[in-house]
Amino acid sequence: MAKTSDIRNGMMIEFNNGIYKITEFLHVNPGKGQAFVRTKMKNIKTGKVLENTFKLSDELLEIRVEKFKKQYLYREGNHFIFMDNETFEQLPIDIEELGDATLYLKEEMQVEMLLSEKGEIMGIDLPITVIQEITEAEPNVKGNTASGSGKKAVTETGLTISVPFFIEVGDQVKIDTRTGNYMERV
Repeated sequence: MAKTSDIRNGMMIEFNNGIYKITEFLHVNPGKGQAFVRTKMKNIKTGKVLENTFKLSDELLEIRVEKFKKQYLYREGNHFIFMDNETFEQLPIDIEELGDATLYLKEEMQVEMLLSEKGEIMGIDLPITVIQEITEAEPNVKGNTASGSGKKAVTETGLTISVPFFIEVGDQVKIDTRTGNYMERV
């Protein structure tokens, strides 16, 4: 069991019948009352972000995880096929185990696979940014500027994002995999 003082970015814990990765934390010591730790956690199966506050007396069940570099090869039915970079062994993973990460995967992409102490696949760590091509977007209308709310667009993997008005079908865009937000045109 880990204490709240042990919390760090990247730490994996079991919480509310799920496994979460700590993405942000802040130790708060108010002038009055008990100190606490405010956290942002991401469920590694679903990708959903949860904010939670832990008291200093709380104990957390830390999950030990090993990371292995894998290459995403292709999709076959409901399975995504990954290859070990050293042994060239191919490993099929069910689409449900990957969650929202499937919207960022492109063939030949390098990822880190997370395995528990028992050898169970717990998910994958994507690169911080990915480059994808826009396949669907509303047409550009004269008078629209680079500033403003933007428009919806769909990438080659089916990810729907909000992009500036000047982005058109066929453009390559950089996307932040942590937030799912458009960053820039490439």
